[in-house]
Amino acid sequence: MYKFPVAYFNSNNGIGRLAFGEGPMLKIEGEKPLEQLQDFIDEHEGKHLLVNLSYDLKNNIEDLTSNNPNYLNFPLGYAWVPKYMVDLENENLDFVQGTRDLEALQFIDHFMQEEIDENFQEFPHKLTPRITKEEYLKNVKLLQNSIQQGDIYEVNYCQEFFAENAEIQHKLDAYFKLNHLTRAPYSSFFFIDHFTIFCGSPERYLNRHNNHLISEPIKGTKKRGKTKDEDEVLKESLLNDPKERSENVMIVDLVRNDLSKIALPNSVEVEELFGIYTFETVHQMISRIGCDIAPETSFTDILRATFPMGSMTGAPKISAIKLIEEHECFQRGIYSGSIGYIRPNGDFDFNVVIRTLVYNHETKYLSCAVGGAITIKSDPELEYDECNVKVKGILDGMNA
Repeated sequence: MYKFPVAYFNSNNGIGRLAFGEGPMLKIEGEKPLEQLQDFIDEHEGKHLLVNLSYDLKNNIEDLTSNNPNYLNFPLGYAWVPKYMVDLENENLDFVQGTRDLEALQFIDHFMQEEIDENFQEFPHKLTPRITKEEYLKNVKLLQNSIQQGDIYEVNYCQEFFAENAEIQHKLDAYFKLNHLTRAPYSSFFFIDHFTIFCGSPERYLNRHNNHLISEPIKGTKKRGKTKDEDEVLKESLLNDPKERSENVMIVDLVRNDLSKIALPNSVEVEELFGIYTFETVHQMISRIGCDIAPETSFTDILRATFPMGSMTGAPKISAIKLIEEHECFQRGIYSGSIGYIRPNGDFDFNVVIRTLVYNHETKYLSCAVGGAITIKSDPELEYDECNVKVKGILDGMNA
């Protein structure tokens, strides 16, 4: 593939950011990973950084553990200062890091040729669910029992689909094939160390602009219709579904609470509630919560207050995470973690890693996890179907 890391952030509106080339890199692992990360950020102040964060960083933020099997062997994350960072807007190139030299232009040309070539390679990988439908339904009912007993109000329960001995020769081609299916606003490709992340995420975790933070949790999903009229009916159904609204507002309250830990007084605000947004394969209910923070608030201060994101855990967050660990049978790793970039002035933008394939080049292991919010009103059969709607759009399209 490549001899250096590559990352691409693709908003699917003609605007993107492409990073590549050798540069300082931190593999986040061992003791005090958040301190390692903040030291790396501080050391490279004034540079563009690329960062990905494993869900299992939770154990270093709260008194939590991850004892389930780590099939993917993804570390706690990576931070990297790329040699080149290029802002792309349609066909315009703005080198915000590195020199506009022949090496860079040749790579960008290769990359763009891959993007416009829609003669995709075969992707012959059949992914198998790690648990049976019966096990899934049993676990949902057990989680609902915990809700009935008052331990939690809502929990994001996930399952993994996987393939072993998978050979993915054309990694960039595979990403663009996935992106062709999802057209998501927080889509990304990340090739680093011996992992490739093919991410088709529609969800933003956190954005910092100056001293304002925005989080945009997703809770509520409906499949796309076959016609425009059917789409409108499904969108209206999603907007007015009491269960979906209940799920969404619980996570909005959780995010408000997380942000309040670092927000300036009286600055936390719900900027949009129950917005309905349409993507290639699904309709989603998205809310937006914002707040103002003190200028000296560090990146890891913000992580300690808000990570992992509420949409991928549940409420109350810590109780939900403990039940997730009890009922799931795999370590999530980068799934339901985050990928993003930090600008020289400290502004940043990070997604939620969902609708994503993750590949370990060394072990040839391919993983795609998927989940949904469980509440007392959830129908276990419908939750199972929702998981399949989410993953089917990816796997069917990739195998086409």
